[in-house]
Amino acid sequence: MIIENGPYIPVRITEDGNTIPKKPHEFDSNDYRKMEKNARAKQLLYFGLRPDEYTRISECESIKEVWNALRVAHEGTNQVKQSRIELLMRKYALFEMTDKETMMDMYTRFTRITNELKSLGKSFTTEQLIRKIPRFLLQSWGTQVTAIQEAKKMDEISLDELIGNLKTYELRKNSKVKKDGDLALKALESEGSDLDDEEIAMIARRVTKLLIKAG
Repeated sequence: MIIENGPYIPVRITEDGNTIPKKPHEFDSNDYRKMEKNARAKQLLYFGLRPDEYTRISECESIKEVWNALRVAHEGTNQVKQSRIELLMRKYALFEMTDKETMMDMYTRFTRITNELKSLGKSFTTEQLIRKIPRFLLQSWGTQVTAIQEAKKMDEISLDELIGNLKTYELRKNSKVKKDGDLALKALESEGSDLDDEEIAMIARRVTKLLIKAG
């Protein structure tokens, strides 16, 4: 409140009902206690600044001026802020999982967008996020999403539970692909005598690509 509204200034009521600032010799213990919060707010904010950031606000007189200068520098003016929100909302609306991403890579990229939107004052409910995630997964995830939806209503599952279920499915799927790859390699080794070198090399390359994609 001190950072956003300005420092506490001790005041007193005059005989004619006007409010005027107290002089230092009029301060009481309650005034000193409240004024101490001004110093704490300034200390906490200053300690979080890099040297180049401190240079930016060195001429500010009050902690409120410091805060406003930092907010404009990092969030921009209201017009810039609104433009950033619109850009991020577009990224949110068009977000899709790529075929080379793992579940955690995808979720980390998605979270960066939602966190930045939250810092700009645009946040989503847990239910909105839970309903959004299945929509941008690859088609190969459709079976697992359907299984989750049938096992538990989407408004009853937590975000952590949803991501955990999808991660578990991903691990099982990758394990199966690697197992199939191992079997293919063993079959190749046992039947290699019936194939020429070029055919063996071609099959080996395909199996290797399969294993790399799974990993």
